[in-house]
Amino acid sequence: MSRLLLLDGHSLAYRAFFALPVENFSTSTGQHTNAVYGFTAMLINVLRDEQPTHVAVAFDISRQTFRSEQYAEYKATRSATPGEFQGQVALVREILDALRIRHVGIEGYEADDVIATLTTMARAQDMEVVICTGDRDAFQLVSPQVSLLYPVRGVSEVWRMDPAAVETKYLVPPERYSDLAALVGETSDNLPGVPGVGPKTAAKWLGLYGDLEGVVAHADEIKGKAGESLRAHLPDVLRNRRLNHLLRDLELPVEIADLERVSWDREEVHRVFDSLEFRVLRDRLFETFETTTDEVSGGLEVQGSVLGGGELAPWLQEHASTDALVGLDVVGSWGRGSGEVSALGLSTGEGEAAWVDVVDLDPRDDAALAAWLADPARPKAMHDAKGPIHALRARGWVLDGLSVDTALAAYLVRPDQRSYDLGDLVVRHLGRELRVEDSGDADQGQLDFSADDDEAAQASMVRARAVVDLAAELVDQVEQTGGTDLLHGVELPLVHVLAAMEQAGIAADREALTTLEADFADKVSQAQQDAWEAIGDEQINLGSPKQLQVVLFDTLGLPKTRRTKTGYTTDAEALADLYVKTEHPFLEALLRHRDAARLRITVEGLIKSVADDGRIHTTYQQTIAATGRLSSTDPNLQNIPIRTEEGRRIREVFVVGPQAECLLSADYSQIEMRIMAHLSGDEGLIEAFQSGEDLHRFVGSRVFGVEPQDVTSEMRSKVKAMSYGLAYGLSAFGLSRQLTISAGEAKALMDEYFERFGGVRDYLQEIVVQARATGYTETMLGRRRYLPDLTSSNRQRREMAERMALNAPIQGSAADVVKVAMLGVDTALREQQLSSRVLLQVHDELVVEVAHGEREQVEALLREQMGRAVPMDVPLEVSIGSGRSWHEAAH
Repeated sequence: MSRLLLLDGHSLAYRAFFALPVENFSTSTGQHTNAVYGFTAMLINVLRDEQPTHVAVAFDISRQTFRSEQYAEYKATRSATPGEFQGQVALVREILDALRIRHVGIEGYEADDVIATLTTMARAQDMEVVICTGDRDAFQLVSPQVSLLYPVRGVSEVWRMDPAAVETKYLVPPERYSDLAALVGETSDNLPGVPGVGPKTAAKWLGLYGDLEGVVAHADEIKGKAGESLRAHLPDVLRNRRLNHLLRDLELPVEIADLERVSWDREEVHRVFDSLEFRVLRDRLFETFETTTDEVSGGLEVQGSVLGGGELAPWLQEHASTDALVGLDVVGSWGRGSGEVSALGLSTGEGEAAWVDVVDLDPRDDAALAAWLADPARPKAMHDAKGPIHALRARGWVLDGLSVDTALAAYLVRPDQRSYDLGDLVVRHLGRELRVEDSGDADQGQLDFSADDDEAAQASMVRARAVVDLAAELVDQVEQTGGTDLLHGVELPLVHVLAAMEQAGIAADREALTTLEADFADKVSQAQQDAWEAIGDEQINLGSPKQLQVVLFDTLGLPKTRRTKTGYTTDAEALADLYVKTEHPFLEALLRHRDAARLRITVEGLIKSVADDGRIHTTYQQTIAATGRLSSTDPNLQNIPIRTEEGRRIREVFVVGPQAECLLSADYSQIEMRIMAHLSGDEGLIEAFQSGEDLHRFVGSRVFGVEPQDVTSEMRSKVKAMSYGLAYGLSAFGLSRQLTISAGEAKALMDEYFERFGGVRDYLQEIVVQARATGYTETMLGRRRYLPDLTSSNRQRREMAERMALNAPIQGSAADVVKVAMLGVDTALREQQLSSRVLLQVHDELVVEVAHGEREQVEALLREQMGRAVPMDVPLEVSIGSGRSWHEAAH
């Protein structure tokens, strides 16, 4: 039997908003997504569990309906929609559009009326109906063929309400529920019931007299105070019944046939989920509904075989001895700067494939493979090559001739994606699945395997074929998006540099780490004790938001923070603001406790990360940040604070290796402001950098109309915050919060700045206009970021895209400059045959381990290569420090 699934979009999204902490769900650009995330997660679960043949989502269009026209107080007591929720319903609709699920709303009516009408239409066609809503009025629709899923705990737990369940809970059958609600009232709708009459009394009357009409007809016979109350409030009861009764005959823009489930728009799913940064949800979606899409035409055709001893060298000679691209799949394990390779899969663009176990490779084959891998004239295509490079190096093989890395190419084409999984890219760009095509022909698409190697060999050769086919497609797309020079001149060479950095790692002082962890543990304990003493209660769990709410807002009576479903927020930003206002000692100790706990966790992670060689090997990721910045993970060495004493103590544990002389730390001075000056062409900023004056003092003198020597530290701080903030789309309101000044003063400060530096003002305005016209922004090296939301009708999404448009060219150009500098430094080190090596890249800083006797040469090399990385209208200033530890080398 056909089954129709109906969901109340606004009701479920609103429940999700309060079920998931708003502070934990937002994009990197500040768009709140907790309601969208919760709704989408529930949608996936319900689609999986109910397996509907048809589906639709109903929405309220506005608060003004025929019910509010009849009764002005209808739902009037509901609180204003939280600001963080506004705009999220529009994002829910985008999710539904991508999944090709119809959504319906009718002006003047509520979502429940749409659901009731669709239910009636479906039942007329003998369909089962499942309704998912948090509105109890829908209980009146339940029948043997209509069940209702009612969320009882956020959106993660639901009750299935059939007729028996409704009657058990409310003592009346579903068709009498609206009669019961008319008598009892509905607080959430601001419909007052009969005073003193609860569900049991109302159900008893309905049982005696059949329905509400019967109760009204016999109202004079009902005795006692309840009867008196009923007779006094009969107009309210009749009004409630008119308003809570759902309409079942609306004229809708859809028929039931229009609601049949169809394959989703996979490309649109990627776009929407990428923009919302829903990587985990997307993975769940694809894992749960693998066969939902009809946009793939089959698998990949390969003609391959498992090669035995002595067979690899001839295969390479026959199929890989020209300049034709060969796909390479490395089978093995890698991480923490090392790895192990167990097998290789290879494929040509014609589908000639091979697989070889390299554990016990024939010497002739080993030599032929090593020569082919190291030959720059033999182009190879790989997917996410950096990890496999570690495995190849561990075997003693050098990789050269890497012509395309399909993960990097896909990243340059779509830098806002959150997944560059090979299988996903094959479906997206080739319209095929990552599996062998069953051609039905015994002579084609067949693979010759031994029984033991069948599955592994097949999978590896298919991946190799996928890589070579993807490479051909993505190279064209990279060319179309202007990223060819970036791919071949920056990103691909950087793979080898990063692999070497990861393999080298940085030495760590284990004893110092252990001492530091113990010290932070003591600070956590002391801060906890201070917090307890401030309130005279040693039972409070400082990690419990509920207990903190009681202490802060009940016991201490402090001003309320932002309201959430579970009370008032106790997040870090809110408590920091509260401390500024109150300076209460409990808050001071609480914030100190949180800082110390966070630092302790950081140090514990570093201790676990020290490898057997006594060094920490971070992993760099090139495809995470849409702006082009590198990311560090496992452990993340880019989030160690640098401007706090505690952060500097952590940097003390990173030390020079026992065989080296020192560490050098080289970083760019004010690189983003220099790029701002270059891109904007503002004469004032360019003059400041070319003259070598203190930038913020120079700008402050212009903005405040005083001599440079008369710029106070407060003036300089304000100008510095504003200068950097402008590069990130900082608003006057944001500046006012950052500087703790009024919004009016912040706006006046920005106006004064723009009056003195008109080139910056014009650039910031033009970059958004240009991006809106072209659909993307570009860095100095041509790295594009596509921003389709610049023309979105959703104000929040549009403003978010505008902030990205301001930020991407500057931050992206800074990332490009650092990458080019890394390549230059690496090349110079090799050309000068130096033993020193780059260990870390953190934001705008490079950390180099200097071999004995090479310090002066390396320092000169760093200044030269970093200083001339990219031609600019202002000089690139490089600061360099040295020392036995990372902190000591800082400057």
